[in-house]
Amino acid sequence: MTKFEIRGLRADVLISEDERQEILKGVDLTINSGETHAIMGPNGSGKSTLAYAIAGHPRYEVTEGEVLVDGENILEMSVDERARAGVFLAMQYPVEVPGVSMSNFLRSSVTAVRGEAPKLRQFSKELQGAMKDLSISSDFAARGVNEGFSGGEKKRHEILQMELLKPKVAILDETDSGLDVDALKVVSEGVNRAKAGGEMGVMLITHYTRILNYVKPDFVHVFAQGRIAESGGAELADVLEAEGYERFVKAGA
Repeated sequence: MTKFEIRGLRADVLISEDERQEILKGVDLTINSGETHAIMGPNGSGKSTLAYAIAGHPRYEVTEGEVLVDGENILEMSVDERARAGVFLAMQYPVEVPGVSMSNFLRSSVTAVRGEAPKLRQFSKELQGAMKDLSISSDFAARGVNEGFSGGEKKRHEILQMELLKPKVAILDETDSGLDVDALKVVSEGVNRAKAGGEMGVMLITHYTRILNYVKPDFVHVFAQGRIAESGGAELADVLEAEGYERFVKAGA
């Protein structure tokens, strides 16, 4: 059983060499293996900053607090060490990496996280099976990472990485944005498969409730003004769908 804990996290975004702005203003959250926590809130509330600060994006500087995986503070680790410790981030805007094939990228990633290179035939079988489950054509294995991919294809590739890497905690930053209904179902099924064993916790960042129809949250947290303004069960998402975020934004202003 893995415990992922965010304690008193405060972080700034670095706008320029001489300018910064505090975005996270004291975030506390605990996610256990097998749990799905939905983080919902308006644009500019700090949801993506939370994801990037945890992952170690250089533009975001943590000024206070801890992020613990089984009691170990990952903020003291480099980005690759955080990944090996079991933290995975599915980015809102996945980047293209021309010249690096998807299969080579994934095998290198798996090798780094698992600590040893999987046998080529075994990995090829594992990769092809995961791609089939996500309705990704086998031709994509030879293509550059995300190169020429549609928005939906990029998001499927993020979930493909997650399924192969088998992290302890997966942070999904608006993985549902830009997806049509069919792609949303495929991506959601991938998330559900990855967490079916009960060994992975999920932080699902989203604006809307539609993905929550497929990936059922155990807890919903309203994010506003750089902190969690309210927490509840899955029913809280329905309240947000009906009423919006205005009262939380006003309360934190």
